[in-house]
Amino acid sequence: MGDTKAALETAIALLQAGQDIRLTRRSSDYRTPPWGPIEQDDFRNACILVETSLSPQDLLKRCLETELKMGRVREERWGPRLLDIDVLLYGDTAIDEPDLTLPHPRMAERAFVLVPLAEIWPDAPVKSDLTAKEALKTCPDLDGITKLGPTTSE
Repeated sequence: MGDTKAALETAIALLQAGQDIRLTRRSSDYRTPPWGPIEQDDFRNACILVETSLSPQDLLKRCLETELKMGRVREERWGPRLLDIDVLLYGDTAIDEPDLTLPHPRMAERAFVLVPLAEIWPDAPVKSDLTAKEALKTCPDLDGITKLGPTTSE
């Protein structure tokens, strides 16, 4: 919703505002069809790689705080939203807690995640026996994903 390019840039800046998160790689931005049962505008997606001294739980907390600072309101699952920040992987850490599952359990089936992730980390272990690059070969929903240029503000 709104100026999606500015929202991504602001979110990335807020995430690394302290000393405990450092951006190491950033994918291109991609326009992707909306995912889920609710009619809405296309999404803008990107992936970033970071180095952090935060625990996985504290990293998720920082992501949620960033969403809140930017005005995210959680009204409807998969509904229109200003921003949605997910922690996909944390090194080779595996976690299964009520609020955090790592690796992200559904990323291997979601092209809007795999396309930007494979751009910056093709060997990312999206499942125990599958990399991001390998998962893309059989991933549904690749249609409609468009790489956006650096000046694209749509």
